[in-house]
Amino acid sequence: MQNISVEEVKERLANGEKLHLIDVRESHERDAFNIGGMHCPIGTIKAMQIDELEDWKDKEVICYCHGGIRSASAALILETLGFTNVKNLTGGMLAWGK
Repeated sequence: MQNISVEEVKERLANGEKLHLIDVRESHERDAFNIGGMHCPIGTIKAMQIDELEDWKDKEVICYCHGGIRSASAALILETLGFTNVKNLTGGMLAWGK
């Protein structure tokens, strides 16, 4: 798993790049602030109920959460499931808001 900075993701989005973002936060966290990623709470990933992500296995996937801890766990799980290019958003939404 690699890390990716908030600055890099913001710049890529600002340049119109379509990113494969996965929001592993709970629904109430997502409702409060959302950058547009596919909602897939960490419990869903831990239970390996991620059929909707199957098409992303060979694409760059960026996981994010509130502070970067859950998304790091999610990224590692995805790697064990065969995802080949998974990144963790360093600092999560806490860093995004700074």
